[in-house]
Amino acid sequence: MELRNLRYFVAVAREENMTKAANQLHVTQPTLSKALKKLESELGKKLFIRHAFRIELTDEGILLQKRAQDLLAMADKIEQEFQGINEVTGGDVYLGMAESYQVRYLARFIKDFRQKYPDFRYHILSGDTNQVNEKLDKGILDFTVLAEKPDELKYDYFALPQEDRWGLVLPQSDRLAQKEYITYDDLKNLPLFVSNQAIKNDFANWCSEKQLAELNFEGTFQLSYNGSIFVKEGLGYLLTFEHLIATTELGLVFKPLVPKLTTTLYVAWRKHQTFTPIAKRFLEEMQAAWQVDPS
Repeated sequence: MELRNLRYFVAVAREENMTKAANQLHVTQPTLSKALKKLESELGKKLFIRHAFRIELTDEGILLQKRAQDLLAMADKIEQEFQGINEVTGGDVYLGMAESYQVRYLARFIKDFRQKYPDFRYHILSGDTNQVNEKLDKGILDFTVLAEKPDELKYDYFALPQEDRWGLVLPQSDRLAQKEYITYDDLKNLPLFVSNQAIKNDFANWCSEKQLAELNFEGTFQLSYNGSIFVKEGLGYLLTFEHLIATTELGLVFKPLVPKLTTTLYVAWRKHQTFTPIAKRFLEEMQAAWQVDPS
């Protein structure tokens, strides 16, 4: 199976159109069609259903799309790593990030780091713990910023300097907006938005199992901004970290939870990982910036 054919496949799957994909790849349509037929022959599965004006992925095609994207990301990263083996002032670093106001610390560090190493390039993938850990385990990412403590058997890590505080985002006109803080009793019977990860980890520790089961989780969001738009439209209330939402601009307010609920963020990487020179320097200077003992 050739990487080139996988790139062709991913382009067609993304564009859902052979002509558009061929133009994007700067190849002829017959060349593209021949490559895809070869891929189907190698796998022994039909990957596309061809309609008049678009191409639809089969179930096997959907599976291959996910696998191919990971394989191509890995291939690109390997190529970049070998190109940067002897490059100590530049190169690529790949980071996965949870949503948090604390990423400002990382952003400030990257800004300073890039000024010292102008040829340094960084790539950011946002997602929940499972999503970014999967990419880290496959070697697609160098580091992740996680909103839960990493597995000590698999990862080395250090904590970011502060904690994120949980609270409720709600309309300024809501009766609860006059309160100084929000309690469990205030949350009962409210339609709530939060991430699946937070339900299983943070809120499972904040209240009892029975209390958690009695809360009405209207929907789950991985991105707090999307949840805040649903709050603005009157569909429910968002449980999220402080400072993530520009509440005033949306006519919303943030009220902290009591008892206080906080989450620590961690920078993690695989144990015994071999870094490129720039990634190694990135880690060493991160640890120095936050006075982390590298041992």
